[in-house]
Amino acid sequence: MIKTLEWTAEGVRFIDQTKLPTEEVYVTCRDYEEVATAIRDMIVRGAPAIGVAAAMGVALGVRDADGDHVAELRRQFDQICDTIGETRPTAVNLFWAIRRMQDRFEQVSELPVAQIKQAIVAEAQRMYVEDIAANEAMGRHGAVLLPASGGVLTHCNAGALATCGYGTALGVVRAAVESGKKIHIYADETRPFLQGARLTAWELVKDNIPTTVIADNMAGAMMRQGKIGAVIVGADRIAANGDVANKIGTYTVAVLAKEHGIPFYVAAPTSTVDLETPDGSKIPIEQRSSREVSHIAGKQMTPNGAKIENPAFDVTPNEYVTAIITERGVAKAPYGESLKGLATHAVAV
Repeated sequence: MIKTLEWTAEGVRFIDQTKLPTEEVYVTCRDYEEVATAIRDMIVRGAPAIGVAAAMGVALGVRDADGDHVAELRRQFDQICDTIGETRPTAVNLFWAIRRMQDRFEQVSELPVAQIKQAIVAEAQRMYVEDIAANEAMGRHGAVLLPASGGVLTHCNAGALATCGYGTALGVVRAAVESGKKIHIYADETRPFLQGARLTAWELVKDNIPTTVIADNMAGAMMRQGKIGAVIVGADRIAANGDVANKIGTYTVAVLAKEHGIPFYVAAPTSTVDLETPDGSKIPIEQRSSREVSHIAGKQMTPNGAKIENPAFDVTPNEYVTAIITERGVAKAPYGESLKGLATHAVAV
């Protein structure tokens, strides 16, 4: 299994996703500020992985905090949470993880400092295990929805690299292949950061799942030619009404899928469902550096003086979403009811 991130005695270890697919390099973040940088610079990315990375960053900071009293530890804990919370605004799993760590701190705040530290570290490690179990459950729920054979389109990377292992959208693909389905993946390159071309293709080639990389502007033509039987993507935040924020370009793919009568599936854990956000218009969209668009592999591709837009995400309205696959089951319209039922009622995975 790909080790996207893991807790070690030295710190939090990540596979550096900015180096893939040509280099498989691992980095160890030895303090919480280095973890925050890894999240901000997309060394680790993908909503579920960002969430667990945030929890591990908080745990690392608490473990190494030098306060001897609970009041001082709380002050440092709050600073750690604030620093990590400022890294990426769209992926709700980041804030879900921080809130969970805050809740755990309150639960154990009457204990001695050493025991509080142990409890916080244990909580982060628990979240890691839970994420993998959730992805595997998601795969079981979603595999039955994919066609028995033929092409499935993905956008961005929602695989093991975006999680603690197995994946959300690619977890569904993996489960479908394991069940005997003959699926061929068409991976959108996903400009400007090329997560599909670099990361999704790398994962699937390692797993011997047939994969073809296409440029983002080829998706409609492939659908019209009958090469795509379904689309499956991940999500960084899902509003209460089922509007889905995912990597920029997802909305375009969803519109094309609906025009061609192709099912459009979203796979994400219930931690990505934000019941406090009523609809997609309220989801904050991260704006990233213009250099990601203007340069490729360090070479400038746009003329000086040209303005650049680089929103990292877009929002797909719920009417374009066929179903949302979670670890607790599959939600369908009306999403206001089905998502609330799944997100607020835990079941065994």
